[in-house]
Amino acid sequence: MTPRWYAALGANDRRAFRTTFAGFCLNSLDVQLYAFVLPTILGLWQMTHGAAGLLTTVALVASAVGGWVGGFLADRLGRIRLLRATILGLASATALCGLAADFDQLFLARILQGFSFGAEWTIAAVFIAETASPDSRGRMVGAVQSGWAIGWGLAGAISLVALAVLPPDLGWRATFFVGIVPAIVIFRLRLRLKESPVFQADRLRSPISAIFAKPIVGSTIKGSLLASGMHGGYWAVATWWPTILRTERQLSATASALHLGALIAGSLLGYFVGAWLADFAGRRMMLAGFAIGGAAMILICTELSLSDTALLVLAFPLGFFALGMFSVIGAVLTELFPTEMRGSGLGFCYNFGRGLAGATPFFVGSTSTALGLGHALGFYVTSAYGLVVVAAILLPETRGRRLDPGGSAPPIQPRD
Repeated sequence: MTPRWYAALGANDRRAFRTTFAGFCLNSLDVQLYAFVLPTILGLWQMTHGAAGLLTTVALVASAVGGWVGGFLADRLGRIRLLRATILGLASATALCGLAADFDQLFLARILQGFSFGAEWTIAAVFIAETASPDSRGRMVGAVQSGWAIGWGLAGAISLVALAVLPPDLGWRATFFVGIVPAIVIFRLRLRLKESPVFQADRLRSPISAIFAKPIVGSTIKGSLLASGMHGGYWAVATWWPTILRTERQLSATASALHLGALIAGSLLGYFVGAWLADFAGRRMMLAGFAIGGAAMILICTELSLSDTALLVLAFPLGFFALGMFSVIGAVLTELFPTEMRGSGLGFCYNFGRGLAGATPFFVGSTSTALGLGHALGFYVTSAYGLVVVAAILLPETRGRRLDPGGSAPPIQPRD
């Protein structure tokens, strides 16, 4: 059954939703491949856990730069023009990862991939949030964000098949070329898109430093704190969970895929439930509840002696909370800033958080020798989700806020 908010969309708005959703799927697919082929690369290249974590860290730091720069340019040049460029840039940089001959080349390719990834997500999130109506923005942005779970699942399936049918050194490389054709298709569809009415109606343009001026700087700090906590927890799990399953739990490739499938299935449900709660219970309550749930799940999974079956069962709620909280962050960060600096504001906050969180996979890998990989993961992820709770307390409630040109109107009550 078609949701009411989708049925109410016009032709361009539906096209915007479909192409943005597809972009989020491809975004996730391209970036998540590294975590799934990491156990293979560790063996082939004899990398340390610290070096492996650094390859995630550098991509996330680059994404912070790409997101802020991309958001600023989108405020100046338009959302659609930049979206056409970023989707092709992402696919090209991902293909370069597959061509890397050594650590240094993969390091550089991950920088390019991270930059394109950050810009693509930022601009797409702003564009779809401006397209949505105030009372259904959480659900529409959350539905688009659920594409991340689908891309994550596809990355796992593609890497599993590639590594099963191809020699290891060829299999992991082949996965990075899968996204080229979908990127071209999305690019062609975006040629038909029109700018959001909110952006077209706004003629103000702010300097890149405007998000640090009063009274906006408070929103910038709180939004950055929120993004840092969310990303810190997620990227640690996404990077190291497949390795924990294979190396510490000694699970087969098929069993590991089953565990990751449960994690991803939980995240998909979490996106939709979280988006619904954000529109009906409020952004702050949803964020705090999911962060507490995510912290509890990761502690249970890493600190208790669980059987493989018990861990499989708990993978679903872990994915539900850890990923579900992301369903609302695009809406929250969009609602914090006026139109003339919305791309810059969202781009900085979200990607500053992602860049800062890039240290988490590195710290987990670097301290795993002393603490054990599972204990290190539990400590850093729980600390990260504590930041989300603090941010939820400090942030204003923005549910139902109108995105009027030149500023933000007071919130309105949502409709069902």
